Parts: sequence; structure tokens; C-alpha cells
Amino acid sequence: VSAGMSHEITTFRKDIETDGRHAVVTFSDNPEEDAQRRDFTMNALYADPAGQVLDPVGGLADLEARRVRFIGDPVDRIREDFLRILRFFRFHAWYGDAQAGLDADALAAISGNLDGLERLSKERVGAEMKKLFSAPDPAPAVAAMRHAGVLGRVLPGADDRYLAPLVHLENGVDPDAIRRLAIAGGNDVADRLRLSRKEARRLELLHSLMGSALPLDEIGYRHGAQIGRDVALLRAAMSGREVSADELEKAAFGAGQKFPVSAADLPDSYQGPALGRALKELEQRWIDSGFTLGKDDLIGSRG
Repeated sequence: VSAGMSHEITTFRKDIETDGRHAVVTFSDNPEEDAQRRDFTMNALYADPAGQVLDPVGGLADLEARRVRFIGDPVDRIREDFLRILRFFRFHAWYGDAQAGLDADALAAISGNLDGLERLSKERVGAEMKKLFSAPDPAPAVAAMRHAGVLGRVLPGADDRYLAPLVHLENGVDPDAIRRLAIAGGNDVADRLRLSRKEARRLELLHSLMGSALPLDEIGYRHGAQIGRDVALLRAAMSGREVSADELEKAAFGAGQKFPVSAADLPDSYQGPALGRALKELEQRWIDSGFTLGKDDLIGSRG
């Protein structure tokens, strides 16, 4: 760590053998050899002890132009590790110039090697996709993935048409991969990307709520302000409109409410399942009132 910044130091290496997933390497003392085993030109920049930049493959110019380009023959680089297909789109989402488009040679090589994606572990695919969807604006890169046939291979059934509108609405809201994956949809996303249990539960919840008619204040109350806000953003993106301050306020308001009735407030005649049903009924009545009914109103309503 220097000046509060972490630095990783490694040795130069040279690939001896690759199988499309991992490489067998040997050590080297040559930065030019080391550069040839890397994926993109911007990933093959070096600095000597004096701080002089070494640029054996033209990565500095590509970095300045925000151009993601494979080193040498894109087909060779991809077949060394097919995860580089996903890394290409992830790097473009984070560092590329969306207006300039993606490298045509890279896209052609990717389209000819889609079967290699089937050889990747779900864990590696999931880690890469979450990084991609966490970019400030992944929509252009994801659209390019769709055109290249990659999106359908990695997430069958996914539809990115609402991703760009969602990113637009997220102004001031931190990027979130799970929120964005929810709007893209797809088949068996949690399993295909090996999401954690927490991530999978949140993805399923968002996906179910964004298509429901449940009011935002009730969503906020039952699931919290963040889920309520995310559902408001997702619904607005899917309907092609702006999200209103009133919608966000409703979600936050619901999250701050506390049900005024407890089991101790009901007569002793309510026991077991009957007690649970009574509390649930009163809670829903309270929610439907806009959280306005007090304890006495609710208990009195049961006669």
C-alpha cells in the first residue's frame, strides 16, 4: 500500500498450454512475453521501478481512446479462455466508448466461438455478469451481447429492452446488478449465475413485485424502503415513464410504519392459528386504510 492505494506485484509469465478455461504457465523475465498472454491491450501496460510506462502492444493509445481490443488474433485469445468473451463486454461497459462501438474483429471472433461459453463454470460466468451489470451504464454492452448471440447463450430468455430506461431512471441511485438482472429476466437466472441465497431471494422478490399490483406503500412496509424504491424504478422503466417523487415517498413512508396491534391486545379466545389469522386480517385492514387506523379502531372493528 502506497499513499493509501493498494498495488499488486506479480512476476512475468508465459503460457505453455491452454484449454479454454485455464492456462499452464512458466515464469519469464520478459514483459513482451508476458503481454502476449493477456487479453486486452489496455491490460498489458507495465511500469519499471522509475515509473516509466512500458507499452509493448499499444495499450496506452487504446486506453486513451477507450477502445477495448484483444491482443493479437482475437480468436486465439478467446480460445485460450472463453471467459474472455464475457470480459470483452464487461470491459467495454466499464471503460469503452459506447459512441464508437465495439471492435468488429472481436465481435466476429466472438460470434464464431459461442459454443465455448458452455465450457465455463457457472461461478465464473456469474461473477463476470454481476460485474458487467454493475457498470455505470451496461445497456450498450448488453445490447451488443444480444446482437452477437452471447446474451441468449448465457441467460436464455433474457430481454434487455428495458435496461437502458432503467439506467436512465437510476439517476442518483447506486448501480445494482440484481435490480438490473431483475428487469432483464431470463430462465433460471439464479442457478445459471450461481447467485448467493440472499441475491437469489432478492432477485425473485423484485421480479414478482414489479409485475404485481401491490401498492408501493405496502411494499415498503413489508419489504423495506430499498425494495420499494427498486420496484418503483422497475415499474416506471417497463411502462416507459419517469418515476415520480410521490412513488418514492410512498415506499419510504410505508417502510417507516409499525403495526399498532400485538397478540397481547386480542382477547384470550384467540389462540393458535385463529390468533394468527386475526392479526393478519387486522394488519391488512390497517394497511388498506393507509396506515391510519389506530389500535382501538382495529380491535373495535372485530366486535
